[in-house]
Amino acid sequence: MHRGRSGDSPIRLLQATAFVATLDRFAMPPILVAIARGLDVPLGQVVQAAGIYFLAYGLMQPVWGMVSDWLGLVRTMRLTLLAAAGMTVMAAFVWDPVSLALTRGLAGGFFGAAFPSTLIYVGDTMAAKNRQHEVTRLMVGVALGTASASVAAGVVADLFTWRAAFVGTGIAALVLTWLLRELPSPTVRRTHTSVWSPLRLVARSRITLLVLGLAFVEGAVLLGSLTVLPPAVEAAGASAAVAGTVTAAYGVAVYGFARLVGALSRRYDAAWLIALGGVAALVACMVMAVSQAPWVATVVAALLGLAWAGMHSSLQTWATEVMPDNRATVVSLFAGSLFVGSAVAAVLVSGLADAGRYGEIFALAAMAVVPLAVVATWSRARWRAAGKSPVRRREPDIAA
Repeated sequence: MHRGRSGDSPIRLLQATAFVATLDRFAMPPILVAIARGLDVPLGQVVQAAGIYFLAYGLMQPVWGMVSDWLGLVRTMRLTLLAAAGMTVMAAFVWDPVSLALTRGLAGGFFGAAFPSTLIYVGDTMAAKNRQHEVTRLMVGVALGTASASVAAGVVADLFTWRAAFVGTGIAALVLTWLLRELPSPTVRRTHTSVWSPLRLVARSRITLLVLGLAFVEGAVLLGSLTVLPPAVEAAGASAAVAGTVTAAYGVAVYGFARLVGALSRRYDAAWLIALGGVAALVACMVMAVSQAPWVATVVAALLGLAWAGMHSSLQTWATEVMPDNRATVVSLFAGSLFVGSAVAAVLVSGLADAGRYGEIFALAAMAVVPLAVVATWSRARWRAAGKSPVRRREPDIAA
């Protein structure tokens, strides 16, 4: 990976991008109840607004992937982050759920370019055998963004107002836009005969379609569970600050387990890491279906962090490898599928959340984990056995 003008590896700027995108994404779940109270609307309407954010976040990612092929990866990142900053600050000044859904939806659409761009950057600048390790390093930004947003948003909502959380993430996006001027553009250039040609190529690849389908289900299960985790804890009698702190355990777990998975990826095939993540997700959802007490939810959040580090990073890396010549489109579609799955889950369970039936929500998630883990593990192992996966070699660990 080449170095920026400052002499530091671009991985730091990519981690910062992952941090800010995750910061905005996880700022909303801990304050869903506070927003509903502030706007004097049912919780279900606010959960649906969060679902619209995830839907726009997901649907726009393939668009930004194609745009980046024409406009340039770094330039696309900076322009979309600037627009996302404006929409996020505007969301702090809404007074009805429709305006909230509109501004957050637009913010999600623009933020949708951020994290997939970091994956494309890694794919374009790193050898295939090293990508899993670099992807797990990006998880440091995800972990810190999750923990920071979960704690800060809940505390700010309790002590001041939920609106300050959106102002804070908007300012962070604006600062990142300026910092990314130091990020060198990848030398890889992709040209397509038309804007639809990369999509046609994806549609003809069965393995790529399978990976995208797995991402959709994973988004519904893992991100869907994380979205309703804070309100589930609040329904058990905890404050927004406590609910946010519980969710922060997920960020801490991702940070620790990402380093572990990065080391294990040099010794074990990705199929084993997917299986490990699947087991962790199953246990987490089953436990949360029984009790939503804060201490139980803390353990569940940590297990979901392990699931994300093991299963998700492996599926992400797989997405960078299935079609190297069409990487930007595939990675963007992967991320899009992930968050569309999350959005669909949020809409489907909004009625159950409004009724406080969180045990049923997590029971449904546990049922969905089983086929997800089995199909993903078996398919990834079979793909490697067919000689498609790059051969790994052991190297000294690199500090995240």
